[in-house]
Amino acid sequence: MDRTEPLTPRSRLRAWTPAAALLTTLALAACDSSGGAAKGPPAADAKLDAAREPSPDIHARTPEEAEQFVKENDAKLRALWVAAESRAWEQATNITPETEKAAAAAHEAVMEYIGEAIPRARSFDGVKVSPASRRQLDLLKTATTLPAPEDAERRAELARIATEMQSLYGKGEHCETVQGKQVCRDLGQLSDVLVQSRDPQELARAWTGWRTVSRGAMREKYERFVELGNEGAHAIGYADVGQLWRSMYDMSPEAFERELERLWTQVRPLYEQLHCHVRATLREKYGDAVVSADGMIPAHLLGNMWAQEWGNIYPLLEPYEGQPSIDVTAALQREGYDERKLVKTAESFFVSLGLDPLPATFWERSMFTKPPDRDVVCHASAWDVTYSDDLRIKMCIKINMEDLITIHHELGHNYYYHYYFQLPVLFQQGAHDGFHEGIGDTLALSVTPAYLHELGLLAAPSSDEKAVINKQMQDALDKIAFLPFGLLIDKWRWGVFSGSIQPARYNAAWWELRAVYQGVEPPAPRSEEDFDPGAKYHIPANTPYTRYFLARILQFQFHAALCEAAGHKGPLHTCSIHGSEAAGDKLRAMLELGASKPWPDALEAVAGTRTMDAGPMLRYFEPLQGYLAEQNQGRACGW
Repeated sequence: MDRTEPLTPRSRLRAWTPAAALLTTLALAACDSSGGAAKGPPAADAKLDAAREPSPDIHARTPEEAEQFVKENDAKLRALWVAAESRAWEQATNITPETEKAAAAAHEAVMEYIGEAIPRARSFDGVKVSPASRRQLDLLKTATTLPAPEDAERRAELARIATEMQSLYGKGEHCETVQGKQVCRDLGQLSDVLVQSRDPQELARAWTGWRTVSRGAMREKYERFVELGNEGAHAIGYADVGQLWRSMYDMSPEAFERELERLWTQVRPLYEQLHCHVRATLREKYGDAVVSADGMIPAHLLGNMWAQEWGNIYPLLEPYEGQPSIDVTAALQREGYDERKLVKTAESFFVSLGLDPLPATFWERSMFTKPPDRDVVCHASAWDVTYSDDLRIKMCIKINMEDLITIHHELGHNYYYHYYFQLPVLFQQGAHDGFHEGIGDTLALSVTPAYLHELGLLAAPSSDEKAVINKQMQDALDKIAFLPFGLLIDKWRWGVFSGSIQPARYNAAWWELRAVYQGVEPPAPRSEEDFDPGAKYHIPANTPYTRYFLARILQFQFHAALCEAAGHKGPLHTCSIHGSEAAGDKLRAMLELGASKPWPDALEAVAGTRTMDAGPMLRYFEPLQGYLAEQNQGRACGW
């Protein structure tokens, strides 16, 4: 799920806040120890070289000075991030010009400080300090996702643009005249059309309607946003913002790109088989005039505004009719679940693992429903506003199975926050950003038919092979279908930041990547008047997206390890760790580390290996792989 809205420190995803998103979006820094910043354009080389070197007037630093700086920085950064996160929460839950202005000002203050702190942190390179202090100095040098310009006026402009783009998205709606009256629909209402309708023309209207929110002003702001962000990146030693993002994984940017391609190579064959079967099924539904036999799938037919997850069209793809449905939406409504009870149900899962109950303040400060009197950002997100166990979630909950799973996911973030909140503030983040997302998704994997049966929401689960295939198809339409989308978002942005994708080709390059990786196409002609990337939250919010791809891989790796700790016997897809304190102990051991250790150490703590691996994901979907191979016999797969 990419259901969070992130961020702050480094990849901290404060994730889950829009603010965070804003905030941590800030300045960063120096080359990482495993490989320096790649060379930028020749004109930038001198500036990059200068940025890599401490100022010549800095005297020889001492260990005592370094330790003092680390201590002072923890206090200062904590105060700034708390202030910015607080303003971000206010903006996300009450979008007004005043809250936008306050969020921008707090964001600017963080950017200003980090821009000054990075060179100071770099000045202690080579100074002998404690391992914990060295780790904090290194993390500070990559403490944000949007480096700010040194010039105060342009820094303020960047903060203002960042806030304005999020507000344009949050307040976005499409208006049209229906039977002589103007009707306006927001993202939630337009998304409902994608979920419920099977009329291609109605689907196309909803799809194109939402994309009007990112035309014009947002596109213009984003172009300037890129210019200013890259200016900040140059000032701290990076060729561009994208290179900065790829430097946050305890490896060189180049090694990280190779790691992504290795993981994608592992899972691509399964995605291609799923794509082949979905395309053939949709062609049977809509005909040759709408879906071709060997081309791309029209994006508006896949049940999701961005065609990132396809679970909403499961009824069209159900392998075996007549099997008991695993969708417990009707049961939730029949049993009288409200928003609070859905959240309480998810909390009880974590408590069954021996983890702590959520603090009382969580229930007092969270936003579970959309207020009727103001604009808010409904995108589901998890927060620790004050970095001190001030846990909250923000979402406009609907009483359905999708949101039940989403809440399990969001509480995964909250529990990560809970178990590392006493660490220094720079350690209050996931081992890398994919870990934070992966934890939430891992717990959601245990929302199995057996677990739902325990809750009294589902009849006794069937072990019939047909029922298994049905469940796997439903899971794959979300988890496998998402994989290429999880890669291409940042591939597009890396190209934009590096300049290989120029503003004149923003939209064309977007659809080229979607064609290559996803095999999907728009339902209507698109032009450079459009800015379709901006119709996805994480673009105007400047939230790095590769984390979601990594999370899809890691969740199965975590799940397999926790299931082993729980003593599960049998196929991986049948495991739920609900009620296993042994699994809870292993999970807690990783959560407590935060970012205090490099991510291979955290991975080893929970999974016993230091290498990310898609093998457990493929093992989980073994039953479905056999089914898809059989269905696709004689079909021309690929596009």
